Amino acid sequence: MDTDRLLELVPHYLAMLFLVFLVLTVVRMAVGDIGFIAELAVVTVVVFAYRPIVMRLGVGPSAWE
Repeated sequence: MDTDRLLELVPHYLAMLFLVFLVLTVVRMAVGDIGFIAELAVVTVVVFAYRPIVMRLGVGPSAWE
């Protein structure tokens, strides 16, 4: 794996991690405790939605093209 390629991906994975924590915090504040399975579903949706949204916005890394 190329170092430049990894350095290009790191900010996106950090942003994805931050977004997961942000969405979980908002859901917990709005609804309360939703349980492990529901939290896992929220995490899955955020993780799988991040890449297409970022690519559609045109800010995705070239490694994802």
